[in-house]
Amino acid sequence: MRETLSHQVAVARPLSADPAGQAIRRANRIRRRRTAGGLALAAVATVLVSTGMAQLGDGSGGQGTPIVVIGDPNPSARPIPSATAAPAPPPGTSVDLLVNGTLVSAQGARLELPGVGPAEAAHLLPGGAGWLVVGAPTAAGRSLWVAQRDGLVQVLLAGAGAIVVAPDGRQVAWRDGTGLLVAGVVGTQLIGPVRTALPADAEPVRFVGDSVLVRLDPDRAGHALWRPGAELTVGADRSTLSVYGPLPDGRLVGQVAAGDTDGTCLAVLDPKRDLKRLSTGCGPQLSQDGVGGISTDGRWLLVNGRVGKADRALLVDLRQLGPDLTVVPAGPPATGAIAWKTDSDATYVDGAGQLVRVEVGRVRAGKQAQAVPVPGVQQGNRPVVVTGS
Repeated sequence: MRETLSHQVAVARPLSADPAGQAIRRANRIRRRRTAGGLALAAVATVLVSTGMAQLGDGSGGQGTPIVVIGDPNPSARPIPSATAAPAPPPGTSVDLLVNGTLVSAQGARLELPGVGPAEAAHLLPGGAGWLVVGAPTAAGRSLWVAQRDGLVQVLLAGAGAIVVAPDGRQVAWRDGTGLLVAGVVGTQLIGPVRTALPADAEPVRFVGDSVLVRLDPDRAGHALWRPGAELTVGADRSTLSVYGPLPDGRLVGQVAAGDTDGTCLAVLDPKRDLKRLSTGCGPQLSQDGVGGISTDGRWLLVNGRVGKADRALLVDLRQLGPDLTVVPAGPPATGAIAWKTDSDATYVDGAGQLVRVEVGRVRAGKQAQAVPVPGVQQGNRPVVVTGS
């Protein structure tokens, strides 16, 4: 008996279950499920991205160069905002400036914007969350950038035609091929794009409320207002050369042709009736470059014109708009946007890339504003004043 039992213990019996085999088979099943799940998520992401791109690409009917919408490639690689004051803004500056791809606040704080080259406009986002920067025109078109205060810099549009930003920074309109598009700005995205067809030479020039003012032909007078969601209808306006902005009650101030003469006049226009003239003031020689800006209270207009043989920026009291319109020379001619920070304080950049600050009281007393250099400006990269509040 003892010998029989000892033989049984010495023999290795096969196990009824194989733990190692079970572990290997379980790992293979988990790996297969994860692989299948990853492929499914990738497919869904591809569909979503393709759908989003189609809203701003060929799916919208454009025939020009496709608009590119780019996400944040690497959020961890954002530059760190700097509080150093070099280069400092000129003394007395009350506006933020974009200088050589760097935002410089009126207090001297700086924020580098990597990749942003020469620009033609910069606008503050709602709540001061950042800025929208419209790039200068190139052979490939214009770009629109969004820059946040934490250092994120991102392209929203590339290869577009003319780009305009709404005064509150919540909407953007641009030309893409044969069409005009408008979209909302939320964070670092353009949402809800709406499109309409445009005449061959037409382009957006500004927002008027929720509508977009379109210049029909750069070589002829005439504008139209487009409300997104409707077709662009060309009204009876064939005399408006430029529109400088709205009054507090919604009426517009623009430059119109002066009848059968070669002169021009200022006029108050009704946006609800095909820009019909409501009142007109003639007299001063006005430039037809379209540069001008209205004060926040709607009283003052800074507009380019001529005094004698000298080109100047002119200060106009819109409350006295009438047959005997008079103007006051305010400073050198303006280029780009004019930023009214208060009812009596405006800032702009002149043709030499210098900064001009106009104080209404001093100009009316006969003391014209003088241009001052902006430190750190590189040749061919003119500074830009930031608009919006």
